[in-house]
Amino acid sequence: MANLRAFNHTVNVVAYCKDNKKYAATIAWGMQVDYDKVVLLMGSQSVTGNNIEKDDIIGVSALNKDQISTANQLGDNHSSEVDKLNGILVNTEGSAITIKDASREMIVKVIDVLHLEKIEEDNLIYGEVISIKENNDSFLNYIEYLDKEWNLET
Repeated sequence: MANLRAFNHTVNVVAYCKDNKKYAATIAWGMQVDYDKVVLLMGSQSVTGNNIEKDDIIGVSALNKDQISTANQLGDNHSSEVDKLNGILVNTEGSAITIKDASREMIVKVIDVLHLEKIEEDNLIYGEVISIKENNDSFLNYIEYLDKEWNLET
């Protein structure tokens, strides 16, 4: 079941500033789970995910179809190695950073960081959406992104 594609998620970005350091990562596994709650699964290799703690305020952006290059840039390297946001237009609100003109730009308060059985090393971020800016409905979805950028079959 390594190639299970049960859901078609949007390509999302988690970004924030903490201790004068910018963090940003592209994620596929993000989902709204209540009217104002989201969950975001960030792998153990993610420097961005590993630095998120309860009560942090982070930016979450659902990219639009014209932001493939942004997804690629933020998916390369680690935030500890380079400024992944260099050259990308962003909006900031406190510690939260969102990608300008993404389909959705959300400011999220982290309620908890969970480590569930069989994915203990990963970070399941549970958060409350404090504010949202809805720019358009032209979402970049993950399966289309894989097909276009990585030539993978669906």
